[in-house]
Amino acid sequence: MIRRLLLKQLQTHLPNPEITLIVGPRQAGKTTLMEIMRDDLKKSGAKTIFLNLDFTTDLPFFESQEKLLQRISYELGHEKGYVFIDEIQRKENAGLFLKGLYDKKLPYKFIVSGSGSLELREKIHESLPGRKRLFELSTISFEEFVNYKHDTSTESRFYPDFTDLTASARTGFEFHREMLSSLLDEYLTFGGYPKVVLAPAVEEKRAIIADIYQSFLEKDMSILLRLKKTESLTALLRILASQIGNIVHLTELSNTLGISVQTVKQYLWYLEKTYMISKVTPYFKNTRKEITKSPVYYFVDAGLRNFAVNQFGTIAHESAGFLFQNFVFNTLKEDLKLTPAGIHFWRTKDRAEVDFVLHTAGEVIPIEVKYATLKKPELSRSFRSFLTKYKVLKAYIVNLSLTQEIAFEGTTIYFVPFFNIQVLHFLKQS
Repeated sequence: MIRRLLLKQLQTHLPNPEITLIVGPRQAGKTTLMEIMRDDLKKSGAKTIFLNLDFTTDLPFFESQEKLLQRISYELGHEKGYVFIDEIQRKENAGLFLKGLYDKKLPYKFIVSGSGSLELREKIHESLPGRKRLFELSTISFEEFVNYKHDTSTESRFYPDFTDLTASARTGFEFHREMLSSLLDEYLTFGGYPKVVLAPAVEEKRAIIADIYQSFLEKDMSILLRLKKTESLTALLRILASQIGNIVHLTELSNTLGISVQTVKQYLWYLEKTYMISKVTPYFKNTRKEITKSPVYYFVDAGLRNFAVNQFGTIAHESAGFLFQNFVFNTLKEDLKLTPAGIHFWRTKDRAEVDFVLHTAGEVIPIEVKYATLKKPELSRSFRSFLTKYKVLKAYIVNLSLTQEIAFEGTTIYFVPFFNIQVLHFLKQS
């Protein structure tokens, strides 16, 4: 079993009366988490019921709130119990439906999940203010991946702090680093969908990711966008996959795909809302010299990105650095999601660039990503340019190996290996 770090948060929320709402990409593991929670509750003697709108036998109970409550009371009576509802996005007006149930002040705790469709994300937000807590489950993180591969406990963190290594610990560190580097390559190649991770053979992994990709296009995007054909959308995904981390120009995409700019915007918006891609906007102060409008995009899952560009199962040399950059972004995004910090990038018309700029608590923190085994500190001209311009207190360079600290024009620069980039490391020293 792959232990998910979100499980502890979900279990902690169970005593609260608000609806526990779990959203995320298709096949990211939401149903499995709910089944684990239910099993634990049953072992403790609690009453539970599990309903799934993907099952035709359960669908009739959702025709009305009265029918659903009859089914629940048959199983749980009128005492305290836990109601698990999976794939709630299948229910029309799901937010209003759940609101009506919650407002009845029933003795039941509702744990609800659904894929990241707009029906779920947008309308439930509007219908359930103060009545739910939203939990986002993405595909398996690198930390969870490493913990699974080495069977470490849920509580342990695979990221060690190697800032102050003693000489006697160097050998252990080198072994640990090499092991993590090997796992990083595997993770960047196949991504983090649970079924893909669990599949033993490459061909089986490829068949699974192909099914996930096709299901996403046919069951999510085709229905949401009312598309009869998905050629333009598939082509857009392929283009985005081939240029992760690069600036996206809407007019250029429109001309390439032969569709309107408005349609391109619509596709991008839906792709983001359904957990396929993430948008990063520019950081700027000088609008004359810096690029202030065009965003960049990263994929939520590396395996799905690789499949979209026909590179699943192998890492093309020219793609490795961008995949590593995508990995760093997803790690930062996951660790920052409960903070007010924002993630941006920096580009100028003179082609100077910084991969990520964290904006938190009134402080600006630039982060450069280097897919390289650094032996000594190196600063790019672009990074120096940003530091000179903005006079920041701290900056970071994420790489494959080097842990070191240097100073440049009043800025403390931390060279951080990829396995030590969780956000607490940044915020502790900021």
